[in-house]
Amino acid sequence: MAQAPLNQLKAEATALAGQLGSLSTRARAASAAHVGSAGRRRSGTGENFWQYRRHMSEDGAHRIDWRRSAREENLYVRETELETARTFLFWVDPSAGFNWSSDEKLVTKGDRALVIAMALSGALSRSGERCGALGGGRGAVTGARAVSRVGEDLRNMPEGMPFPAAPRDIAAVIIASDFYSPLPEWRERLMPVAAKCRDGVLFQVCDPVEAGYPFDGRVRFFRPGEARERLVGRAESIRDGYLERFARRRHDLTELAAELGWRFVSHVTSEEPRTPLGTLAYGFTASGAAA
Repeated sequence: MAQAPLNQLKAEATALAGQLGSLSTRARAASAAHVGSAGRRRSGTGENFWQYRRHMSEDGAHRIDWRRSAREENLYVRETELETARTFLFWVDPSAGFNWSSDEKLVTKGDRALVIAMALSGALSRSGERCGALGGGRGAVTGARAVSRVGEDLRNMPEGMPFPAAPRDIAAVIIASDFYSPLPEWRERLMPVAAKCRDGVLFQVCDPVEAGYPFDGRVRFFRPGEARERLVGRAESIRDGYLERFARRRHDLTELAAELGWRFVSHVTSEEPRTPLGTLAYGFTASGAAA
């Protein structure tokens, strides 16, 4: 199925990011507790208290800590600890099965995941966080170029590309797929990444026909990109079994995410994209990755 032009998706992502606003790292408030908070053990820009020092004439009166200074004859300045931005890495499943929608009027699963990845990276990068693609070959960046970098690197991943190895440096990761491959395969892929990146999300994106199974009568089922297909004479006869297995997969993914120390978020492409975007952003806020 044809993918939407990247410029079109970037425009949609920029609009979504504008609704979300910017995100700033909360992990700085608990630098030892959250992996990725980068206290540099010296004074600089940050939120954690570092030390008091004597006030100097070039500091200006606005920097004086009057409460501390009131206890002694000298004036003191409150310094914070220098910290660096966190890194957020995105991966969007490049398989043919993910580049699919049941209706030409609906966005494909892959394009929806890409929009949300770019929107979240836009909100994060505006606050100085670094964003990039897991396995993208280029380093994560901050600022205005982050959205384009994430979009380009994710879109350019070839179909059939092996799942990427764990990043060299600690990062928060967002893995987007329909996760229809066998669960043991996903566990094997994800365990090395989770061992390095304790903050992560399994982001399942599904088409409405996959989530609701609206089929009756004679239906030929197939999976995009694969030669296998199955003709079912009375599709309604397997509805309950299919929906039970679909619900079971979501339950299993929730448990897998918990096993990894991550979170599970699901989304259907007929829903508004701002809903999962807000859920992802709030999850990072609640876990301490961003605020």
